[in-house]
Amino acid sequence: MRPVEDLTARARIRDAALSLFAEHGVAGTSMRRIADHAGVSLALVQYHFGNKAGLERGCDEYVVEFIRAALSRGVDGKQLDNAEFVEETHRAGAPVLRYLGRALADGTPAAGSLFDELVAITERYRESQADPRAEAAVFVAMRLGIYVLQDHLTRALGVDAFGPEGMARIAAAQLAIISPEFAGPEMMEKARAGLRKRRRP
Repeated sequence: MRPVEDLTARARIRDAALSLFAEHGVAGTSMRRIADHAGVSLALVQYHFGNKAGLERGCDEYVVEFIRAALSRGVDGKQLDNAEFVEETHRAGAPVLRYLGRALADGTPAAGSLFDELVAITERYRESQADPRAEAAVFVAMRLGIYVLQDHLTRALGVDAFGPEGMARIAAAQLAIISPEFAGPEMMEKARAGLRKRRRP
C-alpha cells in the first residue's frame, strides 16, 4: 500500500476497514472506530460508503480487484520473475489476505461471492483441461485455507505468516507443491525465478 499521506480519504477509510475487519470482524467493528483509525470524521465515512454494509462491499470489491490486477500484471504482463513486482505484491497483499481470511472464517454474506469470483479468475489462468471448474474450485479452496488458518501457520513457521519472510516461505512452499501442469511449466518457472530473486539479501 502507498504511504497514508498519498491515499485519498476514500482509500484511507477502506484500508482502515480492511485492517479492523480483519482484526475484529465486521460485527465487532463500529463505523466510528473505522473513522478514528482512518483519521476522518464519521460523516465522511458515511458520505463515501453509506453504512457498514457499504464499507464491506467496498472492501470485497477491492480484494477482488487487487487479486485480478496482480494476476494480470504478473501473468499477462510477464512480471512473475520480477523481484520488485513480487516484493510489492507481497507487501500490499498482506492486509488484503488478512481481511479475506477473516471474511471466510466468519462466513460473511460476501464470502461466497468472493470465493466464486476467485474461482472464475483462476479458471482463466490454468492450463490443465481435465475438469476446469473442479480444479479451479479446489485450488482456490486450498489457497484460501492458508488465509483462514493464518494464526496456525504463524505458529508453525515461527514467523508472521503475512510478514515478508512468512509470505516468501508460503509462496515457495506453494510452488513446490503445485503441479507444473496446473498453470503451465513456463508460468511456474517464472514464479519460482521471481521468488528466488526476491529472497536474495
